[in-house]
Amino acid sequence: MLKIIGFFISFLLIIIIFLRTPQESSGLASFASKSNLLGSPGSAERSLNILTVIAILIYFSVAIKLNVPNI
Repeated sequence: MLKIIGFFISFLLIIIIFLRTPQESSGLASFASKSNLLGSPGSAERSLNILTVIAILIYFSVAIKLNVPNI
């Protein structure tokens, strides 16, 4: 069960990384602002930051649980 959760969290983190728009790329930034896919750029970045931190913490806890032998 933990391996499945770890897989989905890994997949979620990959998707979050791809959703983040680079500040230097005007092409991707204009697409994100025109499509309104994630809402306003400020709130979208804040939401992605919070989601990223939560997903990383869950991933670390699952990884530690899977790799630490039963004590």
